Amino acid sequence: MSKTLWALVGLLLAFGVQAQNADTLKKIRSSKSIALGFRADSPPFSFAGSDGQPAGYSVDLCKRVAAGVERQLNVGTLAVKWVPVTAANRFDQITSGAVDLECGNTTVTLTRQERVDFSNLTFVDGGAILVLAESKLGRLGDLAGKTVGVKPGTTTEQNLKTALKDKLIDAKVVSVKDETEALAALNDKRIDGYAADRLVLVGNVIRAQGETKYGLIQEQFSYDPYALMMRRDPSFRLAVNRALSQTYRSGAINDIFNRWLAPLGKPGPLLEAMFFLNTTPE
Repeated sequence: MSKTLWALVGLLLAFGVQAQNADTLKKIRSSKSIALGFRADSPPFSFAGSDGQPAGYSVDLCKRVAAGVERQLNVGTLAVKWVPVTAANRFDQITSGAVDLECGNTTVTLTRQERVDFSNLTFVDGGAILVLAESKLGRLGDLAGKTVGVKPGTTTEQNLKTALKDKLIDAKVVSVKDETEALAALNDKRIDGYAADRLVLVGNVIRAQGETKYGLIQEQFSYDPYALMMRRDPSFRLAVNRALSQTYRSGAINDIFNRWLAPLGKPGPLLEAMFFLNTTPE
C-alpha cells in the first residue's frame, strides 16, 4: 500500500473517531436546555410518580447533574426536557441525540462502551428473582423445571441464562414486556419467577402495595454496576462527573439514598465504598 493510500486511511479513521464524539455542551449551550431520559417503570431508580413526573434515585442524581452543568456553562437557567425511554430504545435515544443523559438503572459493560459512554458509577446491584412467598422457592436450583420471566435485551436476561446454564439448571426463560405484565403473570402463576435487578424488584413490590406476599431467591446471579449513559463526549462526561463528585463529597448522596431507599436500610459496605471512591477532588 502506498504512503498516499495509508495517509487517506489514517484520515478516514481519524474522521470516524471524531464523528463518534459529540459536542454535547455546545448543543446544551446553544439550546439552553438539556434532554434527560428517564425510565417510567424502574422504581426506585427511575419511574413516573403519582403526578406523572419523573421520580427516583437516578432522576434526583440527574437533576443535580443538570444544575452542575448549568453552573459550569454559566449561561443562565437551563430548561430540563424529560424524555421517556425504555429498556429497548434507550441506546438509540442516546446515540441519535434525542437524549443527552439517560437517568435510569443501566448497567455498565465493556460491550456497551463500544457504542456509548458512561459516567462514574452511581450504584451497584445484582440480579435477583422475585417469587411468590407460597412457592417456597429459595435457591436458584429450585427453579429446575420452572419458568422465569425477564425483560428481553437486558444484561439481566444475558446473566440469567448464563447462570442457569453454568449451574445446569433446566429452567425456561420467557420474555415479559414490563413490570406490570411480569407481576400479573407471577400472580396468575403463568411464570414462577421474575428476574430483574434486586432493588428494582423490591421497588416494584413496595409500589404494588397489595396483599400478595412475595419473596426473593436468596442467591444473586450477577453483579451490576450502574451509571448514567451518554454519547462519547469527553468534555460532557467530565462535566457530568464533576457534578457527581460534588454530590458525593457534599454528602448529598445520602439524602438521595434515604429519600428513595431508606426502607431497605443503610447502604451496604460495597455501596459505601463506591460513594467514597467517587469523591474525586478537584
